[in-house]
Amino acid sequence: MTVYIAREASKLWRKVCVETSVELQLLAEKWKLLLTGLMFQYIHGLAARGVHYLHRPGPTLQDLGYMILPELGRERGYISESLFTFVFLSFVLWTFHPFVYHSKRFYTVLLWRRILAFLVASQLLRIITFYSTQLPGPNYHCHEGSKLARLPPPESITEVLLINFPHGVIYGCGDLIFSSHMIFTLVFVLTYHKYGSKRFVKLLAWVIAIIQSLLIVASRKHYTVDVVVAWYTVNLMVFFIDKKLPEMPDRSTGSQPMLPLNIKEKDGKPREENLKLSNGNSADTADWRQRMLVNGTHGDDGNHIRSESAANGVNR
Repeated sequence: MTVYIAREASKLWRKVCVETSVELQLLAEKWKLLLTGLMFQYIHGLAARGVHYLHRPGPTLQDLGYMILPELGRERGYISESLFTFVFLSFVLWTFHPFVYHSKRFYTVLLWRRILAFLVASQLLRIITFYSTQLPGPNYHCHEGSKLARLPPPESITEVLLINFPHGVIYGCGDLIFSSHMIFTLVFVLTYHKYGSKRFVKLLAWVIAIIQSLLIVASRKHYTVDVVVAWYTVNLMVFFIDKKLPEMPDRSTGSQPMLPLNIKEKDGKPREENLKLSNGNSADTADWRQRMLVNGTHGDDGNHIRSESAANGVNR
């Protein structure tokens, strides 16, 4: 039993090492795009903080969702944030599963490149929208009389650049149309719908997205229009950007390997074994022997026959 556990642990470690080597080389090629996407997350937070300085509290606008859904209030407002945190963390963990699991359909670096492209495009539209028209915040901390409803003019540029994270993000006002929580939720759900493998999880993800929409309205963090606009805007943005970006190779078939030529294991294993590990296949040498026998060549002189045929220009 101990020998079996040690052998499986060794295989798992080799998978992690090989996958890490591949992802690091992809990261070395794509790091500029990924860094740009990550930097824009800060710019988006900075823009949301800036519009808070422009926010002027006023009476809550008439809203159909508010008429239908009862308000959660301060005591139960955490429910919406808890569900969003669950969606966020579970999706991030899923994007790194190729490092561990046997079955894998994508490269983590390439997947996050697409995700950040979807997020940046949607967030750029969101910034333009909520700066165009500032609505009175419907949440309790944005009402008239609250200390957080209005921000005093900043004393220095540093105060603006630090965006008072995370307090300034949680208790922001004015960045309403359209919902940032729904941008992340819908981008994650759409990504899993395309690259995920579990049909039940895909269905569950859409159900959670609907529940998240209702909870956002019930917690009065956004007006219903903020959620509705997010649903069709994000879906359209993902649809069109996904058509423009080059499609990622499907690793489940192993037909489009991307393992660099210079990657080898420390124990001297050939590149073919590393390639099979990287694509989620077994690296059993018996499989190679079986293929040689099927092709009518012996394992000992197979390389000699192929090299001789290539030299003579004969296609065997």
